[in-house]
Amino acid sequence: MSTRPPGPRGEPLFGNGRRYSRDPFSFMTDVADAYGDVIRLDLGPRETYMLTNPRDIERVLVSDWAAFGKPSLDDAVDDLLGDGLLMSEGDRWRQQRDLANPAFHASRIAGLDDAVVGHTEDALATWADGDRIDVQLELARLTVRIIVTAMFGTDIDEETVRAVQENLEPLGQRFEPNPMRAVIPNWAPTRENRRFDDAVATLEGVIDDLVARRRGTEETAPDPAGDAVDSPMPMDLLSILLRAHDRGDQTEGDLRDELMTMLLAGHDTTALALTYTFYLLSKHPEAKARFQREVDALDGTPTAADLRDLSFTDRVLSEAMRLYPPVYTLFRESKVDARVAGYRIPEGSLIMLPQWVVHRSDRWYDDPLAFDPDRWAPGRRADRPRFAYFPFGAGPRHCIGKQFSLLEAKLILATVGRAFDFEYEGPELDLRGSLTMHPDHPMPLRLSSR
Repeated sequence: MSTRPPGPRGEPLFGNGRRYSRDPFSFMTDVADAYGDVIRLDLGPRETYMLTNPRDIERVLVSDWAAFGKPSLDDAVDDLLGDGLLMSEGDRWRQQRDLANPAFHASRIAGLDDAVVGHTEDALATWADGDRIDVQLELARLTVRIIVTAMFGTDIDEETVRAVQENLEPLGQRFEPNPMRAVIPNWAPTRENRRFDDAVATLEGVIDDLVARRRGTEETAPDPAGDAVDSPMPMDLLSILLRAHDRGDQTEGDLRDELMTMLLAGHDTTALALTYTFYLLSKHPEAKARFQREVDALDGTPTAADLRDLSFTDRVLSEAMRLYPPVYTLFRESKVDARVAGYRIPEGSLIMLPQWVVHRSDRWYDDPLAFDPDRWAPGRRADRPRFAYFPFGAGPRHCIGKQFSLLEAKLILATVGRAFDFEYEGPELDLRGSLTMHPDHPMPLRLSSR
């Protein structure tokens, strides 16, 4: 047997890049169907291997994770996120992860329920019966406010929220697949590069303002989650980082990288997961009615303690993230020559772990393109490979904000679902790939008071 994995033939110069850039979702699905578990792709200067078997995904993310590190995909990613938790490696990553962990302590996360619901109710106060809202935009604005309160220990005004949202578009465009980008340096004064640089500068200004507002309060400022770890000091992420800075353990650059990562990654994925959840519920009236009955049965304002009573809501959210995972593929880099499923993957190769493909495979799911929340009932999920579903990654590098994101999403769903019925009035869903998977058009939702 050849040790070289099979894969699609590419074009001269561009390889498979132009087809991938036109529609990464159908491209990944088609090559997985054609070539199986390990697929060699020509997407750029480095060899790329796509793995689609949960067994191999578990190895890369968990059992042999140290042999498969985070790659540097694009200098623009480094410019945007620097050496924050999402991109750092080795001792630097371990130090930053250990430093951040108290902000994500389970008891602290549970104590953020009032902040999540409070911000959601404030947003609902601006919605009215009969309104037609762009649900993705509204949810992104809401989750920005929530992440700033939860992890920065302060609030953000409407003007700054708008500034953040307006500057996400040029960031997203910069990371959409484009085979020509490999030959255009980041310093070239193209319109796209200038817009990207301006957006980064604006967001850095937002970060600087939030940091300046908190300086001097990191020892005594009230924490919206309360005292989660028996400490009188606030345990939001910014306070933790400021105290480390005061000790000399964090530089100004460290602060900027971690806070930029948290601001962007901490709100975007949750907003997208909720957007696709509302879309799918609107398209499936029976599931929506069942969801509404469950949230209506809650006694008063939703709290963290109520989440155990929202089993169907939990299944709905899991199914939405299966069909439409906001992070639609993970990348790793092989630090050594590796052998996967009998094939050689050379040191320095890129490895793709595509949630989009694995989550929708008929190898692991019956009728995989159907929206079926009950596939997450205990009796039905037991026989499924664990890594047939990994929206938050897995292993030591799993998303540190997973528990907060799930709590936030379920509380927002419950709060909105109790107040409004909703109907999607937009086109058939069309998607575009960037660092995350976004709708390629507005997502209009018609509201009806309940």
